[in-house]
Amino acid sequence: MKKLFVFIFYFLLKSTCFPQPIPTDSLYLGQTPPTNSAPKRFFLPVSAGSFTAERIAITNDGKEIYYSVVLNYYPITGDTIKYYRYSGNKWTGPFNLFGDCISPGLSITGDTMYLENANVRAFFSVKNGSSWSNPKRFLNNLNKAHYLQVTNNGNYYISSVPQMGIGASDWCRLFMNGTDTTAVSLGLPLNTGADELDFFVSRDESFMVVAKSSRLYISYHKTNGGWTNPKNLGPTINFGLGEWGPYVSSDNKYLFYTAGTNPNYSDTYIYWARVDSMIDSLKHTNFVPYLKNQIPNQVDTVNNLLNFTVPDSTFIDDDGNNTLTYSATLSNGSSLPSWLSFNPGTRTFSGTPTALGSIGLKVIATDVANVSAICTFNLNVVNHTSIRQMNENIINEFKLFQNYPNPFNPSTIISYSILNNSNVKLKLYDILGKEITTLVNSFQKMGTYEYTLNVNDLNLASGIYLYALTANNLNSNIIFKETKVMNYIK
Repeated sequence: MKKLFVFIFYFLLKSTCFPQPIPTDSLYLGQTPPTNSAPKRFFLPVSAGSFTAERIAITNDGKEIYYSVVLNYYPITGDTIKYYRYSGNKWTGPFNLFGDCISPGLSITGDTMYLENANVRAFFSVKNGSSWSNPKRFLNNLNKAHYLQVTNNGNYYISSVPQMGIGASDWCRLFMNGTDTTAVSLGLPLNTGADELDFFVSRDESFMVVAKSSRLYISYHKTNGGWTNPKNLGPTINFGLGEWGPYVSSDNKYLFYTAGTNPNYSDTYIYWARVDSMIDSLKHTNFVPYLKNQIPNQVDTVNNLLNFTVPDSTFIDDDGNNTLTYSATLSNGSSLPSWLSFNPGTRTFSGTPTALGSIGLKVIATDVANVSAICTFNLNVVNHTSIRQMNENIINEFKLFQNYPNPFNPSTIISYSILNNSNVKLKLYDILGKEITTLVNSFQKMGTYEYTLNVNDLNLASGIYLYALTANNLNSNIIFKETKVMNYIK
């Protein structure tokens, strides 16, 4: 009898004091999960005239599912966040949580929710028991705060407008120090000149799913800290007129996303597909090479030997640059003129121009899968008088150039031009704006300068750093300031 009492007491204690996992067949509102990448509707009820859209959020234990209801696109109106809760061995809901907010995202521990309003401003809410606090605005200094996410390592990612961006908005790392926040673009090839908005980053930061040109792509984290050229998830996933709002379950099995097949959003729904095998397999298929650093226009004089080598960092192939072969033509695809040759092994143009003029050149980098990237630039052939005049007038602005190479280890070159004789300071900062060292602090005459930064003596960790140029000409009251971002990889 005593043993029976102990057993009953233990059973009651366990069932009342320790949370019970949700049964497998009750996960995801009890809906049958997809077994492959063929998408299925994920049914979430909405009132007539509204639709589910944007990303969803699911707690670690699978017992709460949050989603957005939208009345209209664009601008977004009638938006509400709803949720389901699993309790008492059944799903209950949907319940209204917040109005005028969309795109819920949860912290790793699930006790903080990140949201945004129709103006793409960031809010957060904190969970206390089973209740959520009223959303509070934060990240006030960002012009755009879209799809904020945090990873297992405590790293924050966001779509925003960084100080040094590529497009209208970029996918960025977000660095937070109290109320001070800095968004740093993840750069090429992940970002382009487009408005980069919806995305999902996995908790282990091994991959990102991004929405580009209304289609979903995947990019993988590289060992040097960068990201691979995104790959299209294919027509099975991208079946509609547009796909957006990606979210991947914490076990990386299921991709949830929004898709629509009518321009008026009348049939826009949340879909889900099993993607764990796709995520793994696409990582081992061919990556398309891309243009990383534009070749600048070249100038040479007539009857003077030209010898120009295309830098190895011009193109990047995430399969390895040793897979690339090179060729060159005129920019219109025609053969090079007879006086100009191109050595594909050394990537070198050589020859002696015999006439004045400008020609457009195209360099093609092709990988082993016969996929190419191109770069076009101009070669301007001038006489000696013209090039002397160009050199005399080449400094027409204050300018801080992007360091090269970037990323770098252990050294990189920082170039800048000074329009007037000025007091010049070039400083290095960490990502939070703390000064590390002064690189240049002197009076300099008008001209172009290079500074070679070697970080071996600075004991820096791998990461993002800022370098800033200040030029102050007291006589003309010219004050120039510019900051750029560099990436140091150990």
